[in-house]
Amino acid sequence: MSTERDRRTIETETLYDLLYRRRDVRGEFTGAPVPDAVLHRVLAAAHAAPSVGLSQPWDFVVVTDLATRRAFAAHVQRERAVFTESLDAARAARFAPIRIDGVLASSLSLVVTYDPARGAPAVLGRHAIADTGLYSVCLAVQNLWLAATAEGLGVGWVSFYREPFVRDLLAIPAGIRPVAWLCLGPVTALRELPDLERHGWARRRPLADVLHRERWQARPETEAETQAEAETQTQP
Repeated sequence: MSTERDRRTIETETLYDLLYRRRDVRGEFTGAPVPDAVLHRVLAAAHAAPSVGLSQPWDFVVVTDLATRRAFAAHVQRERAVFTESLDAARAARFAPIRIDGVLASSLSLVVTYDPARGAPAVLGRHAIADTGLYSVCLAVQNLWLAATAEGLGVGWVSFYREPFVRDLLAIPAGIRPVAWLCLGPVTALRELPDLERHGWARRRPLADVLHRERWQARPETEAETQAEAETQTQP
């Protein structure tokens, strides 16, 4: 009995360790290859995610071609410039050193798509909340991320792109959405703090600030929150 209890304790501790150790990786990729068996396990974990009406509305596009990744990386940099133009001078200066992708540094890319027609027209559970299909894809991404972390790999979700560009680049059919471009590969290490915290772009909110009981409870901004935001805006 104690052995079974010990095993469950170890499994629980391992799961929580993965949840908190997972990072959105940018600059720590080594470029070393990902063994086929490892990649298969990571994708199988993603494919095991729950989905509305068991529709499994995702597909996974494995991208290793360097020319394709270079084209995408150039598009990402153009979108970075667009975002930079929307910032004031102080915020732009803070954004400047932040790396937003590891497309060329990582071993490969995985593009996760959403097909709203999968299982249609009667997807059980989607009739009232259409976005549950999209949420299902995000659950698959989370499974993939945790499995990759367990395998000693890093994952970086690139969001500086326009969906039509990716659809054209990868010949994705009309109506299917490219939800996530993920960079994947071995890393030197996973950072103790997320990049955006390290660079002073944002701070993680404590659980108490987002927890409600029975009803939504409006909370006035506290003095501590105001001070933290001011420090984030002014740190060099």
